[in-house]
Amino acid sequence: VDSSVGGKTAVDLPAGKNLVGAFHPPAAVFADTRTLRTLPERELRAGFAEVVKYGAAFDVAFLDWLDRHVDALLARDDAALAEAIARSVRYKADVVGRDPFEQGERALLNFGHTFGHAIEAEQGYRGGLNHGEAVAVGMVLAARLSARLGMIATDDAGRLRELLARFGLPTALPHGLDPQALLARMRLDKKAAAHGLRFVLLDRMGVARVASGVPEAAVLAVLGEATLPAHPPR
Repeated sequence: VDSSVGGKTAVDLPAGKNLVGAFHPPAAVFADTRTLRTLPERELRAGFAEVVKYGAAFDVAFLDWLDRHVDALLARDDAALAEAIARSVRYKADVVGRDPFEQGERALLNFGHTFGHAIEAEQGYRGGLNHGEAVAVGMVLAARLSARLGMIATDDAGRLRELLARFGLPTALPHGLDPQALLARMRLDKKAAAHGLRFVLLDRMGVARVASGVPEAAVLAVLGEATLPAHPPR
């Protein structure tokens, strides 16, 4: 639902996630729901993080639909999967069609990824959260940051956290990650602007926007707000 569409290819470096890459649009994309039967449960759940992202960033009605269909999706019901995939791909294809080289609107697809990429890089891309799990945590943190900055209600951030938890995804930072180290990673993120940290935040559920110059103090406050439980691998 995500990396298969849009033609953005990249590699991870020790300094950060996806820092070197290129754009190469595919001739076609085929999505066969039967292949999802071959996925381990952890990888299936991780994929749903990107699906939830589309609802949170673009369409609250889709978020409502996901809330009603969590059980069917986790059970790999073909009809539910086809609907979730079709909607997600449509959102991404529409955005990429308007902004293929991420000069503007395409950046909205990175909701949750600034935090998520910092987590992945700080964990060395192995032995910790996988990409979808890191993005799930990142979306929770981005929603809390939105609430801290007065953009959305705290209850909205809680609703997103609860939905991700229902998909079996982590919603808190893994134990042992230092907020200052994560902040340093975010300064190196490819989405960071010359004039400060840049995040995709929520004006309301289903409506995201890029916010530049986000105060580092607010980011650190969100990172350090709660006791951060360990996340054991499944």
